[in-house]
Amino acid sequence: MDETSNEPEAGAAEKHRIPVIDRMMELLEILEWRPNGSTIRELVTASKLPRTTVYRILNTLQRHEVVRRSAAGAYTLGPRLLSLAARVAVDSPGYDLATIALPFLESLSEEIGESSKVSILDKGTTLVLVSAQGKREYALMVTPGQSLPLHAGAASKILLAHMPDQERNALVNGPLQAFTSRTYAEPRKLTAELAKIVRQGWSEDRGEFSPSVHAFGAPILDSAGNCVGALSVPFLAGAEADRREHIRRRAIATATAIGAILPVKARAAGPGGS
Repeated sequence: MDETSNEPEAGAAEKHRIPVIDRMMELLEILEWRPNGSTIRELVTASKLPRTTVYRILNTLQRHEVVRRSAAGAYTLGPRLLSLAARVAVDSPGYDLATIALPFLESLSEEIGESSKVSILDKGTTLVLVSAQGKREYALMVTPGQSLPLHAGAASKILLAHMPDQERNALVNGPLQAFTSRTYAEPRKLTAELAKIVRQGWSEDRGEFSPSVHAFGAPILDSAGNCVGALSVPFLAGAEADRREHIRRRAIATATAIGAILPVKARAAGPGGS
């Protein structure tokens, strides 16, 4: 009886969908995982949509700066998405973390020369919320709006380590992709790594997502001790020990400074929450 009564609702929802928006979202999802961009031909192949449809959607999105086209003809996600992403109230913290954190990131990157960023949890992934570009030669480019896996990288491990037990265990014991030989893709080792991160209060990435990229990360904690984000500083592998230590200390200090001015984030207690 219940199943029958739900059929009209499901049919109505399907009836009121807009196919062109579904196709637009499909193209954006493809571009989301291709930071170097894709040509129209590549997007046609990946989406299996007609070339004219792909072209018309991209042309419209480009007009609104949702995508942009390089001189070589590759389309990437556009700057309009950054301003939209910065205003998304993920888990409704009650304040604009991106706006609060940006001056701290800019000061940090000015001091150490490396790029810095703040990331948050978003639907089972790590979302880069806001970043500051480093001025040092070979400083890495960090793009807000980028989604990253939760089990690989300094910021990701901070967020995963501070998740409620039940949610964290489900992710840790699920399929874990090994991006490099240093990725924690085995549940037992990842669990031990997360416990270590909680004990010491910071995380380190020695090439877990990309072999040449290392990073340090630290949790941003509000006055109630809730982890509302992760600050991290990525840099090229090969940095000397004293420089690595300086980056680590400054990352921790900056995350602490951001957390010190945040109001308490309302958090509903759930099974296994912590």
